[in-house]
Amino acid sequence: MKTPGRRKTAAATAREWAVVTGDGKSCLEEITKQGLVQRTGLSTRDLRVLDPVLSYPSSILGRERAIVVNLEHIKAIVTASEVLLSNSRDPLVEPVRKELESRLAGDTQKGGQESTNDVPRGGTTKPLPFEFRALELCLELASKRLEIETLALEKEAYPALDELTHNVSTLNLDRVRQIKNRLVGISSRVQKVRDELEHLLDDDVDMAFLHLSEKLVDRSGHDIESEILTEKDEENENETVIGFRPNLDELEMLLEAYFVQSEGILNKLTTLREYVDDTEDYINIMLDDKQNQLLQMGVMLSTATMIISIGITIVGILGMNIHISLFDVPPSVAPFWETVGGVTGGSVGLFIIVLAYYKRRKLL
Repeated sequence: MKTPGRRKTAAATAREWAVVTGDGKSCLEEITKQGLVQRTGLSTRDLRVLDPVLSYPSSILGRERAIVVNLEHIKAIVTASEVLLSNSRDPLVEPVRKELESRLAGDTQKGGQESTNDVPRGGTTKPLPFEFRALELCLELASKRLEIETLALEKEAYPALDELTHNVSTLNLDRVRQIKNRLVGISSRVQKVRDELEHLLDDDVDMAFLHLSEKLVDRSGHDIESEILTEKDEENENETVIGFRPNLDELEMLLEAYFVQSEGILNKLTTLREYVDDTEDYINIMLDDKQNQLLQMGVMLSTATMIISIGITIVGILGMNIHISLFDVPPSVAPFWETVGGVTGGSVGLFIIVLAYYKRRKLL
């Protein structure tokens, strides 16, 4: 009665992985976490990096028997003979699997042709190890995705920023805000990939861990990991491993190529970020200038209101029901129009005098 339940539990914890072998063939396998540990030699902590539920930054981890690759949408385990792709049902992962099949199958055919053509042993046509070819493809596809997103963002951002400088509206401001959020997100992702490649290039020990094929051939029965760490701690870092000193030139050139590419993408994003900042500064200057114009208009209107209030006060005094000598003037003199003209002219003159005072004090 307990056996079916246990089998159901084990099946529930198994995840589907796309397995691509060195000859370009692939299949889907249900593998449990314990099965992965036995198959690849990785720890459960390493496997947690590939969990699709959890969000981990981009990383490349070299272990004794496998490489853990977590780059953008690519979550894979690379061994010396196969590649295991996590989250195989994801539409973004399917192109990765097909590209791996195509590349590895093509490399196998090229290798067979070279062997039949009797290539000299001393030539420089030695193919890259399987793990390097798989790692290169992962880096290429991750960099390509970042490049495409960057180009799409540039194509959308520059016209939107130019439109904002000509028309500062709520719609344009919201578009630029969304673009800026995307820019920050892509920049952080590219920066993480760049930092990870820089970390590998600066650490010969980590690069030595990535030589899976050489470790299989050169293994002498000792613990490779302990030898690497001992050599790094006790002697200089240039001597990588006691009894296992791989040539790091090929891997270093491979990593440098994608480090330069990520640096180029980051420079494009930095340029775009500077353009966004310049546009924001320009918009702030425009808004400040309009605010100053509104303040000047407010001062002028306040001054005009004050002058008009003085005229209204004079008219109110003259309109009071009291007897003054002005009312005794003969009608032919027309005192009404003279009074109106005097009050109006005086108000206008006083307004001009006040404006001249403001300009002299540089208030306008």
